[in-house]
Amino acid sequence: MIEVLRAGALTTVQDQGRPGWAHLGVPRSGALDPAALRLANRLVGNEEHAAGLEITMTGCVLRFTRAVAVALTGAPAEVVVEWPPPGARRRPADVGRPLALPAGAVLRVGPARAGVRTWLAVSGGITVEPVLGSRSTDTLSGLGPPPLRDGDGLPLGTSAGPPAPVDLTVTGPLPDELRLTVRPGPRQDWFTPQALDLLCGTAYTVSPDSNRVGARLAGAALPRAVAGELPSEGLVLGAVQVPPDGQPLVFLADHPTTGGYPVVGVVDDVTALAQARPGATVTFHGPQR
Repeated sequence: MIEVLRAGALTTVQDQGRPGWAHLGVPRSGALDPAALRLANRLVGNEEHAAGLEITMTGCVLRFTRAVAVALTGAPAEVVVEWPPPGARRRPADVGRPLALPAGAVLRVGPARAGVRTWLAVSGGITVEPVLGSRSTDTLSGLGPPPLRDGDGLPLGTSAGPPAPVDLTVTGPLPDELRLTVRPGPRQDWFTPQALDLLCGTAYTVSPDSNRVGARLAGAALPRAVAGELPSEGLVLGAVQVPPDGQPLVFLADHPTTGGYPVVGVVDDVTALAQARPGATVTFHGPQR
């Protein structure tokens, strides 16, 4: 079992999500960077769909009641391992490499030095009860386990294989400016030609109001060509919805499956937004021909 000594601002159980349920109003959810969680699982010998933890900004502190292998990927952070008994020995560890921990060890994950989220895999995976085939926490619908709290315990499964025989994985630096490919949305005609020029011709910044549901952007307002209300219609991952204030909102993993504001475009790949801090610059461009 994992004992949660300090949960941090927002630490959730995540796997590769629950696709195929949008017709019932259930979004996919899952890790905001699925590849980062898959890598962490490979490093500890898990199947790629095993559930791990998504740790947001402030880090967390965990104790393991059995010997495990763990791996962290994503945002760089200070990592310290404490050997039992408490205070017997401490040593720094690294994001991006498998770590062997004895029973009773404490793992301290510090605040993200860059980016926003770090993913933790543990050998055997986290085996909370699945909901609709997934153990992911959906922060919008409330499906899956609730976000971690101090004192929680998380069950672990049986290890599927040995940790990966690597010393370190190398990832590129997290950019300060994100360049996202956007394709026309189903309600592009609800906006003026000027709005489309603004969307792909000006820079936006990530709002502090962003979360796992969506990245709210601040910048040039997108003027509408059609006034009035729109009946709710289906939404997909990456949909760029525009509320009445004209500020675009890019939907992420926990997005609703329907919405009533017009969608001006759809982003091809929203993975980079998983690490976009408030104030980060976002620009849009059309698909390359």
